Amino acid sequence: MQLGGAKDSLQRDSSNQKVHPQPMEEAANQNPEAVEALVSKIFTNISSLKSAYIRLQAAHTPYDADKIQAADKLVISELKNLSELKHFYRENNPRPTYISPQDSRLAAEIQEQQSLLKTYEVMVKKFQSEIHNKDSEIVQLQQHIQEATLKKAKLEKNLKLRGLSTSSNKSEGSVDGSEPLSTELTPELFKSTVEVASKAIHDFSKPLINMMKAAGWDLDAAANSIEPDIVYAKRAHKKYAFEYHICQKMFSGFQQEHFGLKSENETTTSKESFFQQYLALREMDPLDSVGQNPDSDFGKFCRSKYILVVHPKMEASFFGNLDHRNYIMGGGHPRTPFYQAFLKLAKAIWLLHRLTYSFDPVIKVFQVSKGSEFSEVYMESVVKNFLVDENGEKPKVGLMVMPGFGIGGSVIQCRVYLTGIKEIE
Repeated sequence: MQLGGAKDSLQRDSSNQKVHPQPMEEAANQNPEAVEALVSKIFTNISSLKSAYIRLQAAHTPYDADKIQAADKLVISELKNLSELKHFYRENNPRPTYISPQDSRLAAEIQEQQSLLKTYEVMVKKFQSEIHNKDSEIVQLQQHIQEATLKKAKLEKNLKLRGLSTSSNKSEGSVDGSEPLSTELTPELFKSTVEVASKAIHDFSKPLINMMKAAGWDLDAAANSIEPDIVYAKRAHKKYAFEYHICQKMFSGFQQEHFGLKSENETTTSKESFFQQYLALREMDPLDSVGQNPDSDFGKFCRSKYILVVHPKMEASFFGNLDHRNYIMGGGHPRTPFYQAFLKLAKAIWLLHRLTYSFDPVIKVFQVSKGSEFSEVYMESVVKNFLVDENGEKPKVGLMVMPGFGIGGSVIQCRVYLTGIKEIE
């Protein structure tokens, strides 16, 4: 609200005459236009103040800090304008010795407006206090968000270091995460499922080894206890002993239609039923599957294989007790990162089994034992570039980390680690 014009006008009107204490009525009669302009300005200023106060209230619902600050400045500005009008009037109109009834009414109305202004001032201070409190809350919340973000990043880093990160850009229903798998029963579908299963064994060995490291295990001794007398080209190659352990436990009973599970219904399942089971589970998160039906064949398979793969001593060292194991043995499926990582492995092996029995005739699975001569027809070395023994003897199988399969007239090689070789860098 601009006061300059009104103030200058009133000053000009009173500058050419001397002001003496006199009744308001006489002053009004001498210069009625100036008084009328002053009163009009007061009422206009009060209306603007009311409007600014309404805007200040509206800015609180919903809470908008920027709008509150702007409205607060407007209220203060209107209060300053009204104060300037009051001081201007008092400077140019000394208190009269006589006040007429009409002037008394005007004075009473001015006093009422002044009281209202005091109320507005109190409300403004109250709103300013609330704004300050809200700003403090916002700062605190921002600090909490920043702390939570740092904590989340730290946890994700720890999970990644342990190989337990569950985030992935790949789809569960595809081999490479780019295109969905075919719903047609073909050799190509089976080969891609074998690749997924082989990768799942390798992937689960990472968190298993990392948790053993964190628990203070002697990994060299552990590898030797799994399969002794293996000559490793590198110390890092001892990881294949753990992949071998996982493979042996997970594929135990694979050649049986019911995968070694005790079933009340021992009747033969049709090829179509096996393939439908494959398709149904392939598109699901394994945790959702066991959550919806904990005692399904797949749920029982997961529990039985976990008990085989994870030794009680391992579990006690990982978690400090056997509560995790006892919960699984009691029919549960914990939502821990470690068990979720295992479920991905279990799903990959279960799907491979379902698909194996979907073919007619059933696909043959074969394994090779320790000490067998390496055959490039039936075996694939996990170490790609290596030198054979100086005596010219054929390299021998030390560990099998993935079985082989015969489908039609072709062979899917088993994956093996050869003992006594030298890796070419």
